[in-house]
Amino acid sequence: MTLSTKLMIYGQAVDSRLLIGSALYPSPEIMKQAILASGAKVVTLSLKRQNPAQQSGAKIWQYIQDLVKETQGFLLPNTAGCKTAKEAVTLAKMSREIFQTDWIKLEVIGDDYNLQPDPIELLKASEQLLNEGFKVLPYCTDDLVVCQRLYDLGCQVIMPWASPIGTGKGLMNPYNLATIRSRLPDVTLILDAGIGKPSDACLAMEMGYDAVLLNSAIALADNPMLMAKAFAQAIVAGEQGYMAGVMQQRQTAHPSTPTLETPFWHQ
Repeated sequence: MTLSTKLMIYGQAVDSRLLIGSALYPSPEIMKQAILASGAKVVTLSLKRQNPAQQSGAKIWQYIQDLVKETQGFLLPNTAGCKTAKEAVTLAKMSREIFQTDWIKLEVIGDDYNLQPDPIELLKASEQLLNEGFKVLPYCTDDLVVCQRLYDLGCQVIMPWASPIGTGKGLMNPYNLATIRSRLPDVTLILDAGIGKPSDACLAMEMGYDAVLLNSAIALADNPMLMAKAFAQAIVAGEQGYMAGVMQQRQTAHPSTPTLETPFWHQ
């Protein structure tokens, strides 16, 4: 199965609408097999949670870079763990130097309990990085106004959460997410964080989201490779459902079996 269109990230065509993280897997080999099974072409990588001065940190970075090359995909460094705009900007500049990419998944966390992004610091960091020539993919909550401000700054891709990172609670506020999609029709919207099961990803795609980014739902599954395949299929099903046009819900029942001499539906 193939998607009807390609995902666009700052003018770059990407062959998969599933983006995948590289953390929490039982082993590097399981991570590799899961990513390959998912068909994902964008893999995220955290700088702050690895120490480049240590051999183990540099080794896992190289392992992930080699995997991305094998899939002919793209590496998406992130600023996970940063709590201020200054810290995030510094880390983004380091990532560009180390990995030779101006893509950055921008995370600026404002609360340690639910890992909710700090909207003020996020906007500040986004503006600085855009001015520095970065292609910023900001992670935010499902707040329409924040998403609009990010768009006004020049973010072509915006990544609202489904629910707090790692909770697996799925789409907590479908109304908010649908409103963002409706109000920002020209933005590439990637649902990020909180996805727990394939049906969550399918629902997001049925709502018209352009892609889904996840990590824990695959990495922490009993069988990450099988779960990766399930998510890949869910993404395709949801995208095709959206393109096909979902029937409108009705208040009353309607018979699906036609009446005599009306084998086809008539208005």
